[in-house]
Amino acid sequence: MTIAHDDTRTETAAPPREVTTMSMAAALNRALADAIESDPDVVVFGEDVGALGGVFRITDGLTARFGEDRCFDTPLAESGIVGTAVGMAMNGMRPVVELQFDAFALPAFEQVVSHVAKLGNRTRGGMRMPLVIRIPFGGGIGGVEHHCDSSEAYYAHTPGLTVVSPSTPQDAYSLLRAAIASPDPVVFLEPKKLYWSKGEVDTSITAEIGTARIAREGTDVTLLAYGASVPLALEAAEVAASEGRSVQVVDVRSLSPFDDATVTAAVKSTGRAVVIAEAPGYASVASEIQARVFERCFEFLEAPVRRVTGFDVPYAPPKLEHWYLPDVDRVLDAIDTLHWDEDV
Repeated sequence: MTIAHDDTRTETAAPPREVTTMSMAAALNRALADAIESDPDVVVFGEDVGALGGVFRITDGLTARFGEDRCFDTPLAESGIVGTAVGMAMNGMRPVVELQFDAFALPAFEQVVSHVAKLGNRTRGGMRMPLVIRIPFGGGIGGVEHHCDSSEAYYAHTPGLTVVSPSTPQDAYSLLRAAIASPDPVVFLEPKKLYWSKGEVDTSITAEIGTARIAREGTDVTLLAYGASVPLALEAAEVAASEGRSVQVVDVRSLSPFDDATVTAAVKSTGRAVVIAEAPGYASVASEIQARVFERCFEFLEAPVRRVTGFDVPYAPPKLEHWYLPDVDRVLDAIDTLHWDEDV
């Protein structure tokens, strides 16, 4: 049986423009609240998202404000959570599920790959899947095993999934609103290291999924990053500037679909590029970005495209994670290898 969907949303009036300084966690909370308030089909659920407000308090206050039929707790069964969301989305609702940590999402991976990603194609577009899967990912919080993985490559490799990761409170708000409004499934990767970072959020700004943004202008080298690696790239750019290098930073933010146009134009303008990511480097999103840049910019490159990533080992225990994660020195070392004129 195929259920016909009308993708035209019936929403109440959007909230007036409001510009506020807030943390990324607060921006995500505001995006969820605004989505629930504006669309009666939006529901939020997952482990401990109700009374507790989520392990990172992203859903804090939503149950008290909107009731248990709009934001509610589930059993500790990730496959069941996503499977329930699939059924809801098939019947016209817009579920937003939270899977507490990146590695905790793996029990639901079969549901994501076999059903979430494929249903639209299986029905030739007759049935859409307006479903958002929120996953805190990455390290930098001193978490133990299974709490700091970066599994973005699994999702980006899966046709049928949109995969995004914000690096600022503004993008956290705008991208999550866009993800919830999308008629297709979105894996929304939240860099837990940045939950407490702060910035201005304008609730009237919309984001277009599938677009990168220039986070810093520069003329000598382009740093390509996403999620928690973007602030690192910006920090490295500041240090490099003090050493006479003009460094451009591109926040990829949409892993799939990928914004080849913005990335290619940026790298062509500088002739040099470094890709930065926390995940292990082998068969990674960083590898894909590197390959795409080589294919599209080869004749413009002054040097090979470098990568600065996590190591090809299981994530390090808390006391060793600072050795595992990319840092400013590793980024600057990569920049120094890019065949500068003074090296000739």
